[in-house]
Amino acid sequence: MIDQNWYEIESPESLNTPALLIYPERIDRNIDLMIEISGDAKKLRPHIKTHKTAEIIIMQMNKGITKFKCATIAEAELLAMNDAKDVLLAMQPVGANLDRYAKLIKEYPNTMFSTIVDNENTAQEMAQIAKNNGVVISLFLDLNVGMNRTGIEPNNEAHLLFKKIEENQFLNAQGLHSYDGHLRNPDFEERKKDCDKAFQRVLALKESIEKEGTKVPSLVLGGSPSFPIHAKRDGVEVSPGTTLLWDEGYGNLFKEMPFLKAAVLVSRIISKPAKDIICLDLGHKAMAPEMTFPRIKIFGLEDSKQIGQSEEHLVIEYHNSEALSIGDIFYGIPMHICPTVAKYPKLLTVRDKKLEGEWKVAARDHQLNI
Repeated sequence: MIDQNWYEIESPESLNTPALLIYPERIDRNIDLMIEISGDAKKLRPHIKTHKTAEIIIMQMNKGITKFKCATIAEAELLAMNDAKDVLLAMQPVGANLDRYAKLIKEYPNTMFSTIVDNENTAQEMAQIAKNNGVVISLFLDLNVGMNRTGIEPNNEAHLLFKKIEENQFLNAQGLHSYDGHLRNPDFEERKKDCDKAFQRVLALKESIEKEGTKVPSLVLGGSPSFPIHAKRDGVEVSPGTTLLWDEGYGNLFKEMPFLKAAVLVSRIISKPAKDIICLDLGHKAMAPEMTFPRIKIFGLEDSKQIGQSEEHLVIEYHNSEALSIGDIFYGIPMHICPTVAKYPKLLTVRDKKLEGEWKVAARDHQLNI
């Protein structure tokens, strides 16, 4: 029988709030489901930006996942510190981060690092940094397939840039990278059509490059909403990230993806300032604030209305507030888990409704050692 109150912990009275609870057994199930959907652990290159923790990295490695994706040099270093074999830094390093990236390569020779580039000037800077440090930098050409956030259009200019990378002795043309996070249609078939259309541009570029005799070794595509679609393609690596912890936002949008919510915020009522108004200790510093309201699904307050949030406070309109007391505990699933995790130095692990321990959010800062 399904435990409807799976998120509750025994004796929560001594727990400091706000806090972020993590459920390892649910994470374990989500990893299994990622592998099942992908068909093979070798097709997965999961993103660690969602959790930033060594323990979840190790859980994935124990299931046969050896390739990872990350957003910061700190995350890349955390992966290397935990013996990850293949790490893609999916944020183009510029400025001082170029020197840091070269140092990372030298500091962890047992990890194969790669990163992305979307313009010739940065590629040339990378080549010079590589030459100065006696290393070769492996690059994925970052393609813009419609999100308009980063990347180069998959056209002839991209073709020429890939060729220049491949010809440079200090650079290694590793493949093509494309993130289609703008494709979020809740209807799976419509999302698949959009995804396939965007992929055709990537495929056309790959074919045009290879017609000239230049091999494109690898394609790294998509994120959590599109990885089940890309996973069906040959020669493709997929990069889900949110799937490890899941959240209410993706859970509402992508109902065909049966991942388990594995991260829960726990909070207390800290005030009842007016009739039908309660206030929880879930301000901007405790929960991602960039979403529209509601920013969290609160168990037991499903018919309430979130009306305000500031640095320390979440203000809620609730018609039955007289039944509640200051100090009452509530649990909730955030709409956006990734930036919520980054607000906590540690995650509290729960097993069998008991607090078991804590996991450090080790790559929460932008710098570890390098």
